[in-house]
Amino acid sequence: MSIVFSVLLLLFVTSILVAIFVSVPAEKIGRFVRVAVPSALIVIGGMLTLVGRAGIGIALVGMGAGWIVRNRAATRAGGDSGKRSTVRSAMFEMELNHDTGEMDGQVLTGPNEGRWLSQLSEGELMTLLAETEQDGESAALLEAYLDRRMPRWRQHSEADSDARQRGPAGSGPMTKQEAYQILGLEPGAAPQQIREAHRRLMKRVHPDSGGSTFLASKINEAKDILLD
Repeated sequence: MSIVFSVLLLLFVTSILVAIFVSVPAEKIGRFVRVAVPSALIVIGGMLTLVGRAGIGIALVGMGAGWIVRNRAATRAGGDSGKRSTVRSAMFEMELNHDTGEMDGQVLTGPNEGRWLSQLSEGELMTLLAETEQDGESAALLEAYLDRRMPRWRQHSEADSDARQRGPAGSGPMTKQEAYQILGLEPGAAPQQIREAHRRLMKRVHPDSGGSTFLASKINEAKDILLD
């Protein structure tokens, strides 16, 4: 009877975990697994121990506890989970998730003011791109987003981005505050933290890895300013 109960309990807990797993957004799945799975092992191990299956139960509890300890050690060592970099232009405030490499941006001006790029259709994005012709920095940010969301968008565009007439590509010298935001760091970060953030972000956005030349140049500039 205890074995049947244990099996039913295991199936019940597993179904709950699967349901939660499916409902969690993709960018949060990794963190969910790191927390939920070891916790589930501890709960199941405790229940098995109570119903007389101490050998298996204690082993599961130990496995779950060890997993949690390793996760905490990794978090302290990395210290960067959930961080985001922010790059701002006249038309957009773009965010880069350090954990997933995903990008999204908020429109700051025009008819779509206040909306996120992820909320816009492909047609709306292409219309928005046409509105950036006089703002090279905003165009570069939007193109970096399009390269990730719609990798083949250039092939369907009426004119290549390099052929469009644009205004100035920059909005003035980068400030230290902007540099910290681009690297996803707090003001006063140590040189080692700056170098680590730079190295981590470059892996996400380097052109050789299908990233953005514009974002890579911004990240390099931010590092140079903060280490100067």
